[in-house]
Amino acid sequence: MDNIAAGFLARIDNPQHRARVEEVLSWVTSRFPDLTPKIAWNQPVFTDHGTFIIGFSVAKHHLAVAPERVVIDRFADEIVRSGYDHSKELIRIAWDQPVDLALLERIIAFNIADKADCSTFWRK
Repeated sequence: MDNIAAGFLARIDNPQHRARVEEVLSWVTSRFPDLTPKIAWNQPVFTDHGTFIIGFSVAKHHLAVAPERVVIDRFADEIVRSGYDHSKELIRIAWDQPVDLALLERIIAFNIADKADCSTFWRK
């Protein structure tokens, strides 16, 4: 993800926020080496056999994680237990909160398994 995300990371003004995003993207890349990283909609996303698995974006107060609505619905209780706010499409991890990598790993692994036979970018 390093080369792909360099331009995205360079646009993050706050050095602590930039470091946090770089850490998370590097973790995803190392933990899930079979995922394909790319920039789409000006944000880093990871795909598997052409289907969307997870995306990340940056806001003033949080790192946003977008795994698709089905995943947020499935993991809503765990998301709340980790102290995160969420909408139907996004999980918001405040900049001063730790990233629950175990939860992130379960979310990504679920999406990979759940979309193994998916032939479209988004779920239908």
